[in-house]
Amino acid sequence: MEVVLSVLTLIAGLGVLMIGMHMLSEGLERSAGKGMRKLFGKISDNRFAGVGVGAVATVLVNSSAATTVMVIGFVNAGLMTLVQATAIIMGANIGTTLTGIIVALSGFSLSGFMGVLAFIGVAVGMISKNATVKKIGFAISGLGLMFVGLGLMSDTFKTSPAISAALTGVFEKVSFPLVLILIGIVCTALFQSSAAMTAILVTMSGAGIIPMGSALFVILGTNIGTCVTAIIASLGASTNAKRTAVIHLLFNAIGTFVFAVFIWIFKDDVVWLLGKMASKPQMQVALFHVFFNLITTALLMPFIKPLTRLASWLVREKHGGEDEAPHMYYIDDRFLQTPPIAVAQVKLEVNHMAEMAQKNLKRAMSAVLTQNTAERDKVERDEQRINFVHKGVSRYLIKLSSQALSRSDEKFVGSLHHVVGDIERIADHAQNFMEDAQSMRENDCSFTQNALDELEDMYDRVMTMFDEAMYIFQNNDVGRLNGFANMEQELDMIKRTLGDNHIARLNAGGCSVESGTHFYSIISALERIGDHLTNIAFSIKSPSGSQREAMEKINEEQKKRAHERKNSGKSLQVLSEAEIAAAQADSGKAAEVANDDDHTNTEQGVAL
Repeated sequence: MEVVLSVLTLIAGLGVLMIGMHMLSEGLERSAGKGMRKLFGKISDNRFAGVGVGAVATVLVNSSAATTVMVIGFVNAGLMTLVQATAIIMGANIGTTLTGIIVALSGFSLSGFMGVLAFIGVAVGMISKNATVKKIGFAISGLGLMFVGLGLMSDTFKTSPAISAALTGVFEKVSFPLVLILIGIVCTALFQSSAAMTAILVTMSGAGIIPMGSALFVILGTNIGTCVTAIIASLGASTNAKRTAVIHLLFNAIGTFVFAVFIWIFKDDVVWLLGKMASKPQMQVALFHVFFNLITTALLMPFIKPLTRLASWLVREKHGGEDEAPHMYYIDDRFLQTPPIAVAQVKLEVNHMAEMAQKNLKRAMSAVLTQNTAERDKVERDEQRINFVHKGVSRYLIKLSSQALSRSDEKFVGSLHHVVGDIERIADHAQNFMEDAQSMRENDCSFTQNALDELEDMYDRVMTMFDEAMYIFQNNDVGRLNGFANMEQELDMIKRTLGDNHIARLNAGGCSVESGTHFYSIISALERIGDHLTNIAFSIKSPSGSQREAMEKINEEQKKRAHERKNSGKSLQVLSEAEIAAAQADSGKAAEVANDDDHTNTEQGVAL
């Protein structure tokens, strides 16, 4: 019975250790979300910078496997070259050694004190109202739980002679280096974490269960075992993404081979040297892990390009040319493991979707103004791509919403559901314009020069609004919303003016009823495109894109700041009542736009 309880305690300790590592990773990741986005924004072809990015990113997420999976996602999305990915992977292997150093502190009788961090972290999270501080408290709790788990495991080894003797006997019989490396590979693959396996080895070495000479070979195996996560992540990905996983495997396999041969020959000397560097076995194991990754990186860094060529030779490019089928350009389910990066990537995907819609709008309006429908096939092709991306982003946002997001990212993700809908409807209008152009050409119908000039002027204003809306959305520029609201009101006035001019031309017999029908349909659609662009711009302050809600929030924030500055002897200019009233005049516009679009597209046979 005592043995059973000891086994259960050992398993419980391992469970607490794994939970603690997960909490530490998630807490660090959530508190460093913006830092992670900026970090990956500094990716360059400089291999030393790449190694630094990989190391820092791995420290932030506390997992080399997570960093490698992110890198595979970037390569799969075409945002990173193999050379860049290789350097980052090398850095990730260095960054993951920090966990081993932290765990090795358990050998200095610190577990009891460090375990108190679990309570301190919880207390910080409960007392503080600051979101970032709460996340840091969550990470501190995870660190404390790691030491609680290590303490449970260590105490079990010390108080249960039967378990200690059994495990010691195993490692006395199993001392062949290749078998020990295989044990490291298999166990790490099962845990999906080299850091967890290193923590277990640190604990076992501290309890005298595994000889140092054997522990070194098991550590070598863990470095290969951690590649399993990356290989699984690359399944179903692009050729270059598969090559990235292979590079990760090659890096660790080559390093393991070199070190295994060296240690096999000079094992006693290596153990003696580690003993001189650190008295505690736990720290010796951790230091060896550091040396392995530092030396392997130093040896292979000059050979990054040959390494990528070898990976390219092992994973051949599929024949058949470029795949023209609709696909996602930036988002990848692999990024969901790191929500801050996933949020940044989905924003890029939405930006690209808007670029495709804008390009289609330019093609379609050019066809209307010139009656040249040569690009009709391109418009239809990109319309299919936009619809595909719209559905893909919507599904991705649902998955992303279930992840641990910061409050600001959570609001942003919520607003994107409306933004992608507005972009998709703009693309639908572009397709309708192309159908107008085709119909006018087939029926030998044309606009007068005055009508063409008016359409071109209104279209130019819409394109200016398009650029401005996307700038505001991409840069979160609240200060430009007032100006944008004025542009939208001017567009409404232009639409009414052109409508009056159209009626005057009809009464004067200056244009046919059929051409007049197309003219009014187009200016109405351009005005609704302006409404959709307004929703996109104001989505940075209102998830639904409502001008009233956005301006009310801005006004509240400025009043709050004015009150704070007043108390400190300063003043702040707030929005004028006239500006607020102008913004509130558009309160019901979002719903009206949706209804108008449904009606228009139903008439013209376009499914939203």
